[in-house]
Amino acid sequence: MQIAVGGCLAQKDRGEIVEKAPWVDVVFGTHNLDVLPALLDRARHNAEAQVEIEESLQVFPSTLPSRRDAIASGWVSISVGCNNTCTFCIVPSLRGKERDRRPGEILAEVEALVAQGVVEVTLLGQNVNSYGVEFGDRGAFARLLRACGEIEGLERVRFTSPHPAAFTDDVIDAMAETPNVMPSLHMPLQSGSDAVLRAMRRSYRSAKFLGILDRVRERMPDAAITTDIIVGFPGETEEDFLETLRVVEASRFASAFTFQYSPRPGTPAFDLEPLPKAVVQERFERLHALQERVSLAENEAQVGRSVELLVLDSAGKEAGGRKDAATARLSGRSPDNRLVHFAVPDGAERPRPGDLVTVDVTRGAPHYLIADSGIDGGMYAVRRTRAGDAWDAVQSGEHDHSHGGCGDSCGTGAPTGGPVGLGMPSLRRVDA
Repeated sequence: MQIAVGGCLAQKDRGEIVEKAPWVDVVFGTHNLDVLPALLDRARHNAEAQVEIEESLQVFPSTLPSRRDAIASGWVSISVGCNNTCTFCIVPSLRGKERDRRPGEILAEVEALVAQGVVEVTLLGQNVNSYGVEFGDRGAFARLLRACGEIEGLERVRFTSPHPAAFTDDVIDAMAETPNVMPSLHMPLQSGSDAVLRAMRRSYRSAKFLGILDRVRERMPDAAITTDIIVGFPGETEEDFLETLRVVEASRFASAFTFQYSPRPGTPAFDLEPLPKAVVQERFERLHALQERVSLAENEAQVGRSVELLVLDSAGKEAGGRKDAATARLSGRSPDNRLVHFAVPDGAERPRPGDLVTVDVTRGAPHYLIADSGIDGGMYAVRRTRAGDAWDAVQSGEHDHSHGGCGDSCGTGAPTGGPVGLGMPSLRRVDA
């Protein structure tokens, strides 16, 4: 076994990691994931830790040889880095300024994934809606979404994450007018207080944020919107926190990722006076309780709706998307990305992971929906897909889905010299 540590903090701390954990074999940064196999080989051969940090990106992550566990879904990087300067975030100083891939490269990768059986693609970037700034086209992201809508066989397109300051109406229009772009949006709020947003260097205010949500829902009434929120940023007052609660209640988020502020060395906010832990904890619990109520109400409002679900393979390839043995329900994602557990009627066709199933929602809970309409005599219809066919081929051994065995379309496959093997050598000894 070998141990490698990578990413933003690894790039910042560099040699300190090996000093504190001498059993680590490799430390690499945010820009050189492509050389990880070589670094592991070198560490094994030299019997000493390898620390290598590149200051600029050479290869976009999603173009590297990979094993893609999810047969139906793929993730495609459209940009890396960030031009914002949020005071709590280490990303801009370590990943650098935003770098954008050309649209043709992105679309070629998406088409290659679809050729392998992928039916859902998520476009990735630190700030996807600023895509195109590097090559002087501020409308590039909206056009990219529309171009994805022209790819035959691509059922669903998602993206994450946008930034409220750069989110424009042309993107909303592209979402609403492109059938395979899903009505789900992750829009990070971080705080509902304008004073805190200013201290965070978030270049929008709560009124602008709420206006974006209003325009999204005007064009896509069924859109589900999720968010990120930080509680207890230095200087946050009770009045500031009450503003966050106000905005959360008005936003009606389907769900929220909520965090207690954690100082990161190297960020502008690191040296600010922290709030007492007890204050942050109490506010966090109030926010969590509010969002639980909102999520429950939003999900209960889905009861009675017909939804088409992309059947998940989250329980493992052998289980075929099964949620649990007790209920025999399977799990899927609705177009708005809600998690739905659904029942298969006795004697009905059983969908494969990657197939699409239409059911009626019968119950809502804060974090998921239940759709038992099939066993109640209601809606249950299966639409077989090429992703389901690929899942069958993997199960029968006809298709090698791992380690680049799919050629140029399974996670972009392997380079011409053959697959990259990371190996499993013995643990490097560390002398006391």
